[in-house]
Amino acid sequence: MPDRLRIIALEEHVALPAIMEAWSRAGVPELPNLGFGDTPVARRLRDTAETRLAHMDDQGVDVAVLSIASPGVQNLPGPDAVAVARDTNDELAAIVAGDPARFQAFAAIPTQSPPAAAAELERAVTKLGLPGAMVYGRTGSKLADDPSYDELYAAAERLRVPLHFHPQMPVQGVVDAYYSGIGSLGPALAGPVIGWYYDLGVQYLRMIFSGVFDRYPGLQVIAGHWGEVVLFYLDHVGCFADAAGLDRPLADYFTRNFWIAGSGTVSPRYLRWTAEVVGTERMLYSTDYPFTYGFRPGGFPFVDTSGGVARSFLENAPFTGEQKADIAHRNWERLTSAAERRPAV
Repeated sequence: MPDRLRIIALEEHVALPAIMEAWSRAGVPELPNLGFGDTPVARRLRDTAETRLAHMDDQGVDVAVLSIASPGVQNLPGPDAVAVARDTNDELAAIVAGDPARFQAFAAIPTQSPPAAAAELERAVTKLGLPGAMVYGRTGSKLADDPSYDELYAAAERLRVPLHFHPQMPVQGVVDAYYSGIGSLGPALAGPVIGWYYDLGVQYLRMIFSGVFDRYPGLQVIAGHWGEVVLFYLDHVGCFADAAGLDRPLADYFTRNFWIAGSGTVSPRYLRWTAEVVGTERMLYSTDYPFTYGFRPGGFPFVDTSGGVARSFLENAPFTGEQKADIAHRNWERLTSAAERRPAV
């Protein structure tokens, strides 16, 4: 292995003009985590040049695979989503073309219209050279296992590109039932503290139990946040999986259809557990920039990737040099090497 790991980080968020304008038109709350305002997070989301590159260098990241901040175009009215996804992907491709040594990007996909989503994925891959797409679980109340998404999943399988799933807020009924009445902590608890991960993790299980991966056995899904809780209960859930009539044991879906990244939670325990469950050959790397950059909740540095932590976390992992290189960049390169895409222009 080379002395210095080449690190490609896969969950590195941006907020670009086309989608910010659309969010404003649609009346989406103009929050810092969508790039609005003058907070450090908002400014970093909008920046795709000097500041971002400086922070990547500070983290120790060589290449950032950019994606739109959650929930992408999936909270827009259907007709708008199709046009905005197209404009946003053109903007992403232009950023990559301007600095292809440092940037790649996941396409934004208008899942409100599954046929349009499949068509935009194909355009983004074959015309713009993007190596996959970021999707955000539900669209409205429609979950990721809904049969209407089969066209999108078939396209991803045929194009041989991964879909990186990212969580979003649970539906309002869940928020009201589980995260209300606890003061100002409620919205955070419903979101990036823990609610996001249960919401998406259950959708992963629904995708498996409803036969998505049996219909599309080549479909590859990237799961962040150490697998969105599911990996930690996989043995338990597997005890009941026979009732679902799956084509394969439950664990096989996670070692053949899923790739796992940590999304900036630099926990050695989670890292070891993920390696034990799926193997280092199914692990990828991400920092969840800018949401983890310089952020120390309660003084603990488990979600702070600044000051070289993103690099040292992986360099100090209890793996061989070859395994570290796999996680750092080679697994991503293998995953995307078969994609039917053209270079970004």
